[in-house]
Amino acid sequence: MENFVFYSPTKIFFGKEEENKIGEILKNDGIKKVLFVYGRESIKKIGLYDKVINSLKAYKIEFVEHSGVKPNPVLSHTLEGVKKAKEAKVDAILGVGGGSVIDESKAIALGVIVGEEKLWDCFEGKREIQQALPVYDILTVAATGTEMNGNAVITHDETKEKLYVSSPILCPKVSILNPELTFTISLEYQAYAAVDVIAHLIELYFSAEYSPKIQSRLIEALILTVMDTTEKILENPKDYQARAEFMWASTLALNGLMQIGFKDGAFHNHMFAHAIGGLYDLPHGACLSMVIPAWMSWYKSKNLNQFQRFAEKIFKKPFPEDGIKELKNWFKRIGAPVSFKDAGLDKKAVEEIAKMVAQIAHRWNLNKIYDFNTAKEVLTLCLE
Repeated sequence: MENFVFYSPTKIFFGKEEENKIGEILKNDGIKKVLFVYGRESIKKIGLYDKVINSLKAYKIEFVEHSGVKPNPVLSHTLEGVKKAKEAKVDAILGVGGGSVIDESKAIALGVIVGEEKLWDCFEGKREIQQALPVYDILTVAATGTEMNGNAVITHDETKEKLYVSSPILCPKVSILNPELTFTISLEYQAYAAVDVIAHLIELYFSAEYSPKIQSRLIEALILTVMDTTEKILENPKDYQARAEFMWASTLALNGLMQIGFKDGAFHNHMFAHAIGGLYDLPHGACLSMVIPAWMSWYKSKNLNQFQRFAEKIFKKPFPEDGIKELKNWFKRIGAPVSFKDAGLDKKAVEEIAKMVAQIAHRWNLNKIYDFNTAKEVLTLCLE
């Protein structure tokens, strides 16, 4: 294994009714005032909004609301949150929702420190992250793993660049995970969530120059868990145990544990998915399900042994091509798009996305592999 440093400062409260503890948790940490960040109406429909408000009031935690976070959070709305947080002089940011809400919460926490005019510099990699307000969250959608990592993704409204920041400083101080809060996720978005979790697991698994066997085995176990629990959830959305295992698998997929010990490797599929999502405002999991089979076909010759291992361990098939075909079929079976045609994109989109990939590839340290032409090769495979 390669040398590594693993550090996770996030405390997890997992299980039924844990969300009721948020006021107590904040008070015990000396937090007196928070910016309460959430999406639109979903947390109100499931009664979570009232639970949060009641808990905050019970422990005399003041709050200012910042609602309306989009599924693909944008810079303009984030900057509005930064302004609110600074004017209210909050001590922390409380995000209640899915990955988009928590990502915007992290970006706001950073923006309060660096200032509105310099926040995007951090996403472009031009400014080092040294400090941020503490972030607390209550997760309602298991998919991105943001509840236990220092990553955040935001789209620039004008340029359509969808970029990320990553720093341990942005790891949530506390994350509350109650699987019951995910019961009402639509079957469509549950499918997208499953794709996203699998994508987190396979990025280094396939692209690393060296993959430790222990990591490969852990990753394979999580992929099988995600597939098994997803099928159970689609059959019975209120299967608590399936929801619980899926939620924890999602957290483990991108809290850093599955990415240690590899030699090199990068998040190729996520780069392409971010380019698509930024341009067309499509769900992140849907962007990934279109890209992954195409990218796997394009890349497999560069790491044939690992692609063969994937086919054998996940699908009990002998050849690398079988693993790609079976994964694509599984994506299709759970309701995720597997081609641009499925999402209403055409040949024109290939060139637009390829230009964006070439533009952002340096941010992913992948500019030596992907220029306009190589990106176009991958994306052309997404057409059907």
